[in-house]
This record gives sequence, C-alpha cells and structure tokens, in this order.
Amino acid sequence: MTTPLISVVFFLIASVLGACGQYLYKSGASQVEGGIVNYISNIRIIGGVVCYIAVMVLFVAAFKKGGSLTVLYPVYATTFIWAALLGMIFYGIPIKPVNVAGMALLVGGMYLMGK
Repeated sequence: MTTPLISVVFFLIASVLGACGQYLYKSGASQVEGGIVNYISNIRIIGGVVCYIAVMVLFVAAFKKGGSLTVLYPVYATTFIWAALLGMIFYGIPIKPVNVAGMALLVGGMYLMGK
C-alpha cells in the first residue's frame, strides 16, 4: 500500500497545528488564575482546542485519501520538532546539540518507517 503525498502533507500540517496547540495551551495556562471557568474562557486555551480539532480533521482527511499508519504517524512525530522551534522563538528555550541529535533520529526513524 502506497501512501498518497496529500495524506503526508495533511499529517505534516497536523503536526505544525499540534505544536501550535501545545504552545497555546502553555501560554494560556500561564495567563489563567482562578477556577475552571477561567480556563475554559481563556482565548489561548480555546485556540489550542481549535488546533487539536483541526488536527483530528486532518487525520480523518488523510486516512480517507489512503495511506499507511506506519508512514503517517511518524510524520506526526515532527510535532516535537515544531514545538522545540516554537519554544525557542517564543520562550527563548535553547535547542542544544543533543536536541538536534534527537530531532535527526526522529527524521531518520520517519524515513525508515516509510520504507
């Protein structure tokens, strides 16, 4: 079974949205004080939820087009790379050589899973 390129693209977009959702959750949580109403009414947390809904829609669309789980889910693993980049951009969290090595292993694993 070959995986259509559009399915891979959908999963790649989903990985970026997943990382954005994580960023929005973190930034929203740092703003919130008080009870549950403050959490569910925080615009950043709501934005994170919207990102994750979009991720699920893209998953369904990608699977509808066809493709292998062993190809598509490793593509979604790039979420960790995007999250590290967002952390560096918005929080100044450095990306160390060991982090880059881990990212390279992720990409290498994605390549091998697709074989």
